[in-house]
Order: sequence, then structure tokens, then C-alpha cells
Amino acid sequence: MTTPTRPRPGGAPPRTGTAARGGGTARFLARRSLRLHRKAWAAVFAALVFTSLLLGSFALTTVSAAIGHARVERYAATAAVVAGDQSTRYTAKPAGSKPRTETAALTERVRVPRSALPRLAAVPGVRAAIGDDVIPVTLTGRGGTAVPGPDSDAGDSPVLGHGWAAAALAPFTLRTGHAPATDRQIVLDGDLAARSGARVGDEVTVQTLGTPAAYEVSGIAAPTAQDGKSGLGHQGTVFFSDRQARQLAGHPDTTDAIGVLADPGVDADRLYTGLRRALDGGAPAKDAAAADRYQEDSGALRVLTGDGRGDPEFLAVAPSRTSLLMLMGSVSGIVLMIAGLVVASTVAQAVHQRSREMALLRAVGATPRQLRATVSREITVVALAAALVGAVVSAPVFLTLVSMLRSRGAVPTGLELPSPLWLFAVPLVTAALTVLAARGVAALSCRRIAKVRPAEAMGEAQREPARPARGRTVTGVVLLALGLAAAATAALQFGELAAMAASSATLALVIACALLGPWIARGATRLLGAPARQLGGPGGYLAAAAARANARRLGAAITPIALVVAFIGVQLSAGATIDRLGAEQAGQAMHAQLAVTTDGAGLPEAAVDRARQTPGVASATGVLHSTVVLASQEFDGQPKLDRLPVLGVRPAALPATLDPAVTSGDLKNLGKGTVAVGSDRARSLDLAIGSTVTIRYGDGAAVPLKVAAIYQRSLALGDFLFASQELAPHLAAPLNSRILLGLEPGADPGSVHKALTERLASAAVSTTVVTGPRSEHLQAEDRGLGQVITMLAVGVIGGFTAIAVLSTLTLIMVGRRQELVLLRLVGASRRQIRRMLRTEAAMVITVGVVVGGLAAAIPLTALSFSLTGSLPYLPPGQAALIVGTAVLTAAAGYLLPARSVLRSRHPAGPGGR
Repeated sequence: MTTPTRPRPGGAPPRTGTAARGGGTARFLARRSLRLHRKAWAAVFAALVFTSLLLGSFALTTVSAAIGHARVERYAATAAVVAGDQSTRYTAKPAGSKPRTETAALTERVRVPRSALPRLAAVPGVRAAIGDDVIPVTLTGRGGTAVPGPDSDAGDSPVLGHGWAAAALAPFTLRTGHAPATDRQIVLDGDLAARSGARVGDEVTVQTLGTPAAYEVSGIAAPTAQDGKSGLGHQGTVFFSDRQARQLAGHPDTTDAIGVLADPGVDADRLYTGLRRALDGGAPAKDAAAADRYQEDSGALRVLTGDGRGDPEFLAVAPSRTSLLMLMGSVSGIVLMIAGLVVASTVAQAVHQRSREMALLRAVGATPRQLRATVSREITVVALAAALVGAVVSAPVFLTLVSMLRSRGAVPTGLELPSPLWLFAVPLVTAALTVLAARGVAALSCRRIAKVRPAEAMGEAQREPARPARGRTVTGVVLLALGLAAAATAALQFGELAAMAASSATLALVIACALLGPWIARGATRLLGAPARQLGGPGGYLAAAAARANARRLGAAITPIALVVAFIGVQLSAGATIDRLGAEQAGQAMHAQLAVTTDGAGLPEAAVDRARQTPGVASATGVLHSTVVLASQEFDGQPKLDRLPVLGVRPAALPATLDPAVTSGDLKNLGKGTVAVGSDRARSLDLAIGSTVTIRYGDGAAVPLKVAAIYQRSLALGDFLFASQELAPHLAAPLNSRILLGLEPGADPGSVHKALTERLASAAVSTTVVTGPRSEHLQAEDRGLGQVITMLAVGVIGGFTAIAVLSTLTLIMVGRRQELVLLRLVGASRRQIRRMLRTEAAMVITVGVVVGGLAAAIPLTALSFSLTGSLPYLPPGQAALIVGTAVLTAAAGYLLPARSVLRSRHPAGPGGR
């Protein structure tokens, strides 16, 4: 097939040869096709816009999390901060590979010996080296209630105490009054003073780690602007005298961090080198827990500069950022997989429905190269425009996503998720990937019709292949077998291995369903064809015949529905099942009749003793919260560090207050050097009573502990249960979150309630006694973040997949326009065609929901039996939402594109109905 040549500008001879003729023909055909198939390409355009949008926004969020850091507030005036190593490591050698090291952040303070202060102060260029002790403070206002921090709406707004010397690290300067001159004087920051109503000379009640005490407000201070920024904004500050701060902190030989103030004009790199040399020279300075830390943890002190200075201020930032990065990476992987399937389905359908047109071109002499070039140019024009639109829109979507994470408390106070200008080039990369994927799918889709002989082209296009491609079928069967095998593995394993196997099974089954779509459609046609013919009348007969003749088309419609059902079902059901059983266990474990809570920093052990001595109280325990790190190896030998939430309680108060449901051993043996272990974790670690397990506490100390008891209710109380005396020394602030109380038989709860309120007035501030306390339900520290990310992913990706369903069905219906017109010409009424389309939609919805439900239910059932011993659970409202979304999108995709054909009146039609 050729096109006439045109004279070139400047009298140059016209281009000749195959390349020139092929390029001109391809451009001509591409332009005509884009105009002729506007509706079809519009559906492809919509799918590619949302593909580029999702990939770009999630990529932006993932990269922002990767470069995120803690905000620098309290140490804004420092040139460097010296702190302990807040991470622990574990190295293992996978089979056939080099040793690999895994790192996990520690959530409790790793302190610095005060002996390092003279070394640092002697470094040239250092103006001062100041130790900073961080003390949790509860300050009562005029109404006797605790004064919250400045960012109390965020749910993480502490009030912290420091020595007055540390005021220079921000720096704080006095606005009124004077520095603390005695151990009973304090200085408040201006915002905290305003919220408490305190003035210079007033007396306020302050509780730290011990019993409350009265202090005189000697001054009010405010932070001085640094680098154009002013104010701490996220933490209230109380300054004690330096001696009183060291005494209240309870660790006189160590400090939480050392701030280094530099002389004016000192080079930052040279200062860092000097500080590092001072710490490493002679006997290297180690952190306070170095002697007890795991052998791979050096215990060397860190010298932090730049954005790193914020790490010692906000200890929760490092683990939270890691969790956010892992979750976003996982969700981005799912997005990438779904986007690939959607792009493949949509583009392939757009190209496939033009097979007759391409066959005609092939029959009149178009070469395979010209056909491929034509399709390539068409898809490039559409994909490039769509990808660029999606990339542009991804920027505001990314900013909205970050705002939602903050507003819902999914990221802790102090975590900065930066967005430098260069970051917004990332969507251009994902846009390029979208274009490349679309071009690749288009090239594969037109390969069959482009390579047939011209004489056979029309006949090849008129019929659907008798069987799907052998490679596609074999791959689908293999993935189906692998998915079922992974689900069986999940049922036989426990813990993390079961979760990994179930996740792999879901992925394999979903892809297998996509590859085996035509076979699934053939089976569905045989199964549902007879009921459709019997119940649908002439419309049902037409629907069954159309489905039988076009199994590939039906499979293309079923696949996206199965995808959305499987994805959303797995995401929602997995967490709901574990949360439901965990809540049940928590309710069964709670035996306490009363509890003492506080809106301050926490309750000291003195308050627990006072509560226990109250008449009518039989047992009382404080509840300490922390995390531990457990080292293990995965099935392939990869090192793994799990950070797990744990409780510390008084064993003598169990099970009268909390009942973990002990299956072996005795909680009376729980104390120093021992631990109680959940049954699932004990089974995975092969532990029994008297076994030894090494646990790394939140401060990095690695301690071998003997197993004193094994219990069942680990989904509620965590995998490890400690005695308070064992856990408390490893906490930065050993304050109880609440006190649980069991009453003596016959004791009047009302009388005990009143006596407790009076007795605790001098032992703790801002306390409340509650009847029927809520259950103690421990969850992983990133559970809240995971819930928010999951809901966002379900909403965004579910909506995207629904749009993909609509686009795919719209493409199918646009390609069937001639078929519907022919049916009208041969006498089919509009009512019959509507009945046919409704019946087809019902078949697609039914098969899509069933196939997607099975793809989700098989691995979910295996995982649920492994972890909880029960069937998976999905709230009825969420299940109805999934099915309703599938019904609405499928109905709209089938009926809306056919309106123009159904509205037209054919003169020969029977009544024009």
C-alpha cells in the first residue's frame, strides 16, 4: 500500500523507499483512525490518565517518605547533637548468598554517659557542650486538670522538662522573671504559661516520674528564631534547675543527648571531624547500654548534624518513617500490578475490536510494519497525552494524600515529609512507564492479525480463535497451581510465614484469573447459558448466544470485576478478621472492675501502691507499654527483625485484673529474668517452659530470658508479657498508662471509687477512676498507619479499578455497535436488546464476583485458620459496598454506551419498541 509523494521544501528530491512510504502511510492511517474511533480511544485515555495519576502520586509519597526526617526544634541552635545509637542490627547468611544485615529502630532512649562532656567541650571550635535530660511532665492548670501540649489535637503533644542549661540549645530566652535559683523553681515556655494561666510568682503542681510536688514559677521564656523559624510548636517545655533536672531524670551518670554549640564561623565538616575524633580516640565513648547490647551493635555514639539533629527529639519518627516506607512500597507494588493488568486489558481490547479494520488493510496490501507503526502512533498519541495529564494531576493528589495522613494521625508529630522541587520530576518517570506499557501491549495485541497473509486476513478477523494462546493458558494454569499451593502452605504455617504465603497466593490467583479469563468465560457460558435462555426469553437467548460466540470478549469484561473484588476483599478482610478476634480476646482477658486513668504523662508506681492499699481493692497493677525487637531468620535464611508491642504488669495481680489464659507454666514465676510468651510465638520459636529466648529491649539491651508461662490471648496482650520490675529499667519514662484494679468479694464499687479518688489525690495528678474499664488490646505500632494506608488504598485503587471496569465495558460496547444495529435491522426490539444487555451484565457481574471472591477467599481462609482458627470475616456493609460497586459499574458499562442505538427508531422494526 503506497501514498503519493510530495515535493520537499527547497527543491529537495522526494523521499523514496520503504521507510518513507511506510512512515507516511502510518501517519495518514493513524490520524484517520484517531478521528474515527474517538469513543474507543476516549475510554483508553481515561484508563491511562488514572494509571499515570495513581503511579505518580504513590511514587511521590514513597520517595517523600524515603527522604523524610525528624523536625529540628529543641536543638535548632546546635551545630551538632551527640546521641546514642537508636538502632539494632542482625546479620544472617542466606543459602548461597553473602551475609546480609537487617536494621531496626529502637523506641526507648539510648543514653549518653556524662563522661563524654569534657571530651566534646575540648574540641577546637566548640563553644559549649550541654547535656540534656528529657523528663515527661504533667502540669496542672487552675481547674486541676493536666495542661496539654501545644499540638494536643494531633494526639501526640508532650510536655517535657529540661535543665535550665539546655535552654541555650533551642535557644530559649527569658521574657519575664529569672532562671531557676532553687530546686523548687521552674521556668515555663510562654505558650504553656498561657494555657495553664500561670504567672511569675505563682505556685503550680508538677508531676514527673515520682509523686507530685509544688513549684514556683520564677520566669517565662520563649524560643528565639533560628534560620527564619521560631517556636517549638509541638512540645510544651518546663525548665528546672540543672541539679533538680538530673535528680528527677533518675540517671545522674548519663544524659539523654548532648547539644554542641559552635563558635561563630566554624566549618561544619571540620567540627564534625573533631567531634568524631574526640569520641573515638583513646578509649572510645560508648552509649550507656553498650555492655548489654547485641554483639553486632557497636554502641558507638552518633554525631548528628543538619536534619539528623531532630532524631533524638522525636524517637518515634525513625520507626514510623520505616513503617510508612514499607507500607507505601507494598501498596505501590499492588498499584503497579493492578495498573499493568488494567492497561493490558484496556489497550488490548481497543486494538482487538479493530481487528476487522486491520484485516481489511492487510488484505488490500498494507504491510505488517505499516500496521504496527499505525497502531504504535495511535497509542503513543493517546498514551502520551493521558500520561502527562495524570502526571500533572498527581502532584495535588500527593499533597492531599500527605495531608490526610497527618490529619488522621497516621504519622507521628515531628515527621517531616519534604517535597523539594526536584521531587515533582518523579511523575514524569511513571508517565514514561505508562506510555511504554501501553505501546508494548498494543504491539502484542496487533501481532496476530499483522502477520497473517493478506488472502487470509479477512477470514482470520471474522472469527474468534477457537482456543486462547497456548502460552497464555499454560502460564495461567501454572499460576493457578502455585496460588493453590501457596494457600495450602499458609494453612499449614503460622505467624509471618502464613501471612507471606497467603499474600503470594492472592497475587498468583488474581493473575491466573486474568490469564484464564476466556476459559472462565466459556465455563460460565455453559453454566449460566441455559438459565439465561429459560428466564430471559428472546433477550436471554441472544445474551447466551453472544456470550458463547465471544468468550474472549466476555473474559475481558469479567477480569476487571474479579480484580476489584479480590483486591478490596483481601485488603479489608485480613485486618478485620484479626482485629475482630483480637477484640474478643481482649474482652475475655479483662477482669478488672475499676481502672485509674490520667490525661497527663502517666502514673508513677507510687500511685499503684496507693491504689492497692485502698480498702476494698484486692489486687492492682499498673500497665507499662513498650516495644521489643526479636531477631529471627525467614524460611530462605534472610535476617529479620520484628518490633513487637509488649506489656509490663505486676504478676501478683494476675489473673484478677488481666487473664492471659495460661496454657502451661505459672504466672507466679514471672519476675526478673523471666518472660511469658504467647502460644503462637512459642510454637514458631520452638519454646517450652524453662527455655531461653533472647529479646532486645527498646533501649537496645539484649537479655536472655527464661520462659515462665505460655498463654493463649496473644492477639490481645501481645506475644511477650513482662513483670513491671523486668521491663521498667529499659524504659525512658517508666510511667504506667493506667492502673487496673480487682475488688474484694462483696466490695461496693461506688465506695471504692470514692476512696480511690481521695487516696490518689496526693500520689498522682489529673487522675480519673472509671468503672468497667475498656479492654487492653495491644496492636502493632504501625497498625494505625496501616489502617489509614489500607483505607486510602482501597478507596483510591478500588475507584481506579471501577473506572477500569467501566472503560473496558465501554470499549466492548463501542465495538459492538454494529452488532446491535444489525440486531435492530433484523427485527430485534429495543426491549429485547435491553434484556439481552441486562442478562449479559448479570452474567458478567455474577461470574466476576464469584471468581474474585474465590480468589480472595481461598488464601484468606487459609490465613485465618492459621492465625485465628476461625473463618475470615468481612463486615456486611463493606461486602455490600464491594458487590454494589461491581453491579453499578458493570450496569453503566453495558447500558450507557448502547443508548444511542436503543434510542433510534428503525422503520422496519416491530413497533419501534
